[in-house]
Amino acid sequence: MIPLFVEGIGLCGPGLAGWALSLPILTGKTPYVPAPLAVPPASLLPANERRRAPQSVRLALAAGAEAFEAAGMSPATTPAVFASSGGDGETIHSILETLAGPDPALSPTRFHNSVHNVAAGYWSIATGARTPATSLCAHDGSFAAGLIEAGAQAMAERDAVVLIAYDLPYPGPLALARLIPEALAVALVLSPAPRGVGRMRIDLNLSSHRGAVTAASPPDLEPMRRTVPAARCLPLLAALACRAPAEITLDYLDDLALHIRVGPADAA
Repeated sequence: MIPLFVEGIGLCGPGLAGWALSLPILTGKTPYVPAPLAVPPASLLPANERRRAPQSVRLALAAGAEAFEAAGMSPATTPAVFASSGGDGETIHSILETLAGPDPALSPTRFHNSVHNVAAGYWSIATGARTPATSLCAHDGSFAAGLIEAGAQAMAERDAVVLIAYDLPYPGPLALARLIPEALAVALVLSPAPRGVGRMRIDLNLSSHRGAVTAASPPDLEPMRRTVPAARCLPLLAALACRAPAEITLDYLDDLALHIRVGPADAA
């Protein structure tokens, strides 16, 4: 079991414009209304990098910045784990389109932005962080894999870690092979001991007994949970928003599931 305490949360998705504005939706007090995703500009980046940053980076930075603002902590001194099921599909599409065209000369910026750890690189520039940054991928189980990795690092180092998970749609024709209909990013600042009052605790348990995977709440978010890998976080976010004891099961690998017990820190 990995016990963790949630210090801050960031969220950026269609109809989910930040953690604070999403709380009434996740607690069922107001209905979920799908809306086009408006990714904030990457204001943390210097002007040159801001112009070059792809949407995946802007999305990840927006969620991360919100989580650290809520936590009241510095991202410059906090290790980071980035999780994405496919990185930046738009950049890959552009590179493949160029290679298939009459002039296969690649843009250096496009090539730079094609690596899977591009968000981690821009994050270090934006925040001045020189702490370790991990980038991982586990297909549809990428959020669970990132949560396990962040939890393991927090427990091993006895210090806070941020998890930033994000996914974006692939353009066609790549979308025919890998359909992700929406973009979403979530950030969780996690620590092995609570740093303030009112924190929520999550206990992670990896199990070969999958059982029933917890659906998103409210039910209108379930299609997003099923089709956007980063949105596998939604049952956990709903439990954290409700601030009541809960047990949920998240998708991970074919033969593994991630069971999470959620509750107030002072009830642990």
